[in-house]
Amino acid sequence: MRKWYPILPIAIAVAASLYVYPRLPDRVPTHYNIRGVPNGFGPKWIATVIFPAMLLVLWGVLRGLPKIDPRQANYARMQSTYDLVVNLIVTMITALHLIFLGGAMSGGVPVVRFIPAVIGVSFIVMGNVLPRARPNWWFGIRTPWTLSNDRVWERTHRVGGYIMTATGVLAVVTAFFSNPLALLSFAVLAVAMSIGLMAYSYFAWKQETAK
Repeated sequence: MRKWYPILPIAIAVAASLYVYPRLPDRVPTHYNIRGVPNGFGPKWIATVIFPAMLLVLWGVLRGLPKIDPRQANYARMQSTYDLVVNLIVTMITALHLIFLGGAMSGGVPVVRFIPAVIGVSFIVMGNVLPRARPNWWFGIRTPWTLSNDRVWERTHRVGGYIMTATGVLAVVTAFFSNPLALLSFAVLAVAMSIGLMAYSYFAWKQETAK
C-alpha cells in the first residue's frame, strides 16, 4: 500500500491544477524574493503543469533507482524507510505546488512562511528516519568516506539525523516570523549542516581507518 501512496498526492496536484487553471491570470508569479514579493513571472501553464509532471517523473525515478544500485540488497533491510522517504518527497512537492497555486490565485498566501514550514516538517521526518538508512548509492549522506566504510555511514547518519531534525525545527520556527533575516539564517544553517556532515564523515573515516 505504501508503495502506491504517491498516487494520492499526485492526483491532488493534478486536480488542483485543473481547478485553478481557468481562474488564473495569463501571467502568474513563479519566483519570490526573500521578503515574499514576486520577482519572477511566467505563463500560467508553467504554474499548473511543471509540478505535476515533476511528481510523475520523480516517482518513477525513485522507484527505479534501487534496481540499478550496486548495493541493491541493502534496500531489503530498509524498505519501509525508503518507501517513507519516497512518500515524503512526493508529499512535500505536492504541498509546495499547492502553496504556489494559492499565491498565484489570490496573491495573499504568505509563500515565504509556508515554504519553510513544509521544508522544516520534511526535515524533521527525514531526520528521524535517516539513521535507519543502509549504505547505498542514491539515498542518504553520500560522501567518499560514508560510501567506503559501513561504520562511517552508520555514525554519520546517526549524527545527521539529530542535526537534520534540529534544522527542521528551526525552519518551522522561522515560518512564524516575517523577518527576512530569519529565513536567511535558516538557509545559512542548512548549508552549514551539509558542510558539517561532510566534514564529520571524513573525521569519522579517519578514526575508523586508524583502528
